[in-house]
Amino acid sequence: MGIPLIQVDAFADRPFAGNPAAVCLLDGPRDAAWMQAVGQEMNLSETAFLEPHPDGFGLRWFTPKVEIELCGHATLAGAHVLWEVGRLAPEREARFHTKSGLLTARRAGDWIELDFPARPEHRAPPPEGLFAALGIVPATVEHVGRVQSDYLVHVREEGIVRALAPDHGALKRVSLRGVMVTAPGGGDFDFVSRFFAPGAGIEEDPVTGAAHCCLGPYWARRLRKTDLLAFQASARGGVLRVRPEGERVKLAGQAVTVLRGELV
Repeated sequence: MGIPLIQVDAFADRPFAGNPAAVCLLDGPRDAAWMQAVGQEMNLSETAFLEPHPDGFGLRWFTPKVEIELCGHATLAGAHVLWEVGRLAPEREARFHTKSGLLTARRAGDWIELDFPARPEHRAPPPEGLFAALGIVPATVEHVGRVQSDYLVHVREEGIVRALAPDHGALKRVSLRGVMVTAPGGGDFDFVSRFFAPGAGIEEDPVTGAAHCCLGPYWARRLRKTDLLAFQASARGGVLRVRPEGERVKLAGQAVTVLRGELV
């Protein structure tokens, strides 16, 4: 019998929006090299691998190039699949044991709420070539921060974020894993963002839950709000509810299954 493999559009309320993730339901341990090969084969920003544990599930995430330590949309997709296929009762909390510690997910009506670690940024100079690679005029930049090997760039206006057309070749030569570009939102949204991750082999991630572990606390301080509505302005787009709570961040989104199959 094959290994179930389900593709889900996360942070989306309809198919072909949000961020697609593959979810692989394992019966037991698998070699990391095999998981990396599957991630490369799926060629999505992340493939999630779920392995049953006595108290929940082991969870690992692979891009087409590397294993990563934290991923929001593929965790959301994994929880959605567990409830949808009946491996977890609808009222049960999903518990994931990961390289970033214990992560949980619970159903909240049509939404799924994740409990993730906060990733606060600190002010830092931009790495050489960053603004030029992004196509950003330095005078429009309000703040640059860093969290581990990712950078946050706060620009003055939402339109700058939406119009970005980075030189991806140049961005790959900048010393970073990823960069989130963000601005205050208009209309219903408190802030908007886009995320580029050349160090993980991803030109642009459609909707990035882990980035909002940094963006949420940042904008909560700037806007003096605790409940935020965010939009990631990629071509596919995605909506997130974000609520920082001390050292944790609650991230909520919706998810839609688009494909079911099996690895043979």
